[in-house]
Order: sequence, then C-alpha cells, then structure tokens
Amino acid sequence: MRLVSGIKPTGDLTLGNYIGAIKQFVNLQNELKDAEFFIFVADLHAITTPQDKQQLKKRVRDIAAMYIACGLDPNRVNLFIQSEVLEHPLLGYIMESTAYIGEMERMTQYKEKKQKQLKDGVRTSLLTYPALMAADILLYDADIVPVGDDQVQHLELTRTLAERFNSLYGETFVVPKAYTPKVGARIKSLQEPTKKMSKSESESEKAYILLLDNINQIKNKIRSAVTDNEAKIYFDEKNKPGISNLLTIYASLTDSSIEDIVKKYENETSYQKFKEDLAEIVGSTIEKIQTRYYELIKSNELDEILNQGREKAQFIAKRKMTKVLNRIGLLRQK
Repeated sequence: MRLVSGIKPTGDLTLGNYIGAIKQFVNLQNELKDAEFFIFVADLHAITTPQDKQQLKKRVRDIAAMYIACGLDPNRVNLFIQSEVLEHPLLGYIMESTAYIGEMERMTQYKEKKQKQLKDGVRTSLLTYPALMAADILLYDADIVPVGDDQVQHLELTRTLAERFNSLYGETFVVPKAYTPKVGARIKSLQEPTKKMSKSESESEKAYILLLDNINQIKNKIRSAVTDNEAKIYFDEKNKPGISNLLTIYASLTDSSIEDIVKKYENETSYQKFKEDLAEIVGSTIEKIQTRYYELIKSNELDEILNQGREKAQFIAKRKMTKVLNRIGLLRQK
C-alpha cells in the first residue's frame, strides 16, 4: 500500500495545517506499518501565483523541516521536493491531455482563485494545476490520499483521469481512495470560528497560530479565543462554533474524545480553566516542534533526508513514466 500527499510552500504553517494535515500523516505513518509513504513539498503548485524566489526557496526548506519536526520519520517516509522529480510535470502534461477543459473549469478552487487574479490576468496553470495534482498521485500508484474537505473534488478528478487513461490505453494506474481525518479536518479561526484558520484570510493576528510563533504569544491567542456567553462546555458547531473549535483542537492534540473532554469540564462555570489547560497543551506541543525544527534547519541533516527521498521518488517515478509513455506510443524503443 502507498500513501501520497504534499503541501504547498506558499505560506507560514499554522496550527490548522498541523492538525488537519501533518498530524494525520504522522498518525498514518504509525498505524500503517507496511505502507510506503511519499510526502512532497509541492513547489510547482506554488507558482500558479507570483512568488519571490528567495522567499520560495526558504519556505521549501522550512516546510520540509517542519514535516520532520512534527513527527514524520525519514526512515518511514520518502520526503522530497516536487520540482526535483521531473516526471511530475511530464505526467502532468499527459494528464492535461487526458482531461477536458470543462472538468478543469468546474473546480471550485479555480473559480474562487480566478477572481483574485482577474486584475493582473489569470495564469494558465491556475486552470490546469489539478492535472498536475493528479500526476503527483498517480505517478506513485497511491492507494490512499489524505484530503481535507476542500480537496475532495480534486481527488475525484484524479480518480476520473486514472479510470479514463486505463480505459483508453489499458490498466496503467491505481485508482486512489480518499482518507479524510475524523477529527481536526479543518481548524477554524480563533476570532471568527465560522471561517478556517488562515493567516492570509485573517485581519487579526489573534485569529491564527503559526508553528513558529512565540510560545507565550501562542498561549495568549488561545486565552483570547472567541467563545460565547453561555460558559458551558459542549460541542455544537452551529450554536457554539468558538468552543467547538477549541474542543476540536484539544481532542486532536491529546488524542482524546470530545465526549471525554466535555465530561472533564462539565462542572466548570466559566471557560477560564478549560482555556488555560488548552493554552498549556498547545504551547507544549508547539515548543517541542520548534526545538526539533531549529535543530534541522541549522544542520546538514535536512538536505541528506531530502536527497534520500528524492532518489527513491525518482526511481519509482522513472519506472512508472516508462510504462506510461509506452502505453501512449511516445517512447522510442532501442
């Protein structure tokens, strides 16, 4: 069994990224002892919008270091940088040639992001990047792909393209299945808990927690998180979105059930004790991550890990592309 996933180096990682994505990779790594993991930094996906080259280089390394600092084991996971395996864009073009424009235009993220680019012009890659995303997955014959709610549509397109290619040219790709985390799939803003936690979409710094924030600052953000006036702790996303979000964070970081947490605080007459405990949990978790991150970013260990991951990814990718090119008649035989 193989699992494939990636993350774009286009922003600072938040607590939401950790709970919603990276921690799920770590959990799967520990649960699926016999599975192979291919986790990559999706730098090619980053350039659908203009990027400062020095900032992009830094963020690629930062995110790779964060993956490991958050608990990914380089001995279990092949961690690499997408652009260093050129089979990704090659298969991406073949997936573009398998997909239809209508399928691309139906992508919700394309419709949303297109509006932001209208002023300066919409880049072609914004329309076609789901084909590259499909290539990222199909290149390694992924059996399962961890996805958030906003990526389910892209995975469905990947499945469609795999089935279409297989129908046209013969069995070539594994048709992957989605893995959606049960808890922590989407952490919300600490100030506007009906919206997702995002630095780029938040007006206040108190709305999000960055994994490289000062620890005292992190604790204060939890203490000042928006809740409600009822002062009773229970899960109700519609009527109590703030406290429900905090319960999700608590459950995700402690591997506890929300029911057990609610029971623990059932006699509290205010949110103070709950928030203080959660502040310590979040602060302690992120402090450990930061310690490991700074060790990696200042050493040669990170490059050694990325080189090793690249070599394994290239081996698998080249073998797969030979098969794909043969299937469609593009590979000249000696």
